[in-house]
Amino acid sequence: MPGFFIDRPIFAAVIALFVCLGGVLAIPFLPIAQYPVIAPPSISVSTSYPGASPENLYNSVTRLIEEELNGASGILNFESTSDSLGQVEIIANFVPGTDPSLASVEVQNRSSGSKRACRAPSYNRAS
Repeated sequence: MPGFFIDRPIFAAVIALFVCLGGVLAIPFLPIAQYPVIAPPSISVSTSYPGASPENLYNSVTRLIEEELNGASGILNFESTSDSLGQVEIIANFVPGTDPSLASVEVQNRSSGSKRACRAPSYNRAS
């Protein structure tokens, strides 16, 4: 059997193209709705403290919000960034399957104490 295709390389290439074309045409019909959601829900907390250095931002804003978020139910981890313009962004990732609306409410409730240290944070659903 391999000798047949070795002797006829154009025929082998045409069959390979038909197989590839069949695979491409089958993609829309794959049952992807049966697969679970893999990406964890993420909530983004953004705030600003104009004129502060990144060190001041960490000590007076970021650390306070992180301490308040620590221990939230279903939280996997959080990642924070501060820049020299006074902007702070904290992204909290939750366990897959967590309701993003409930997670957002919990993040808002837990970080409400940090409003006195900076401008009121804004909350966005990252995913």
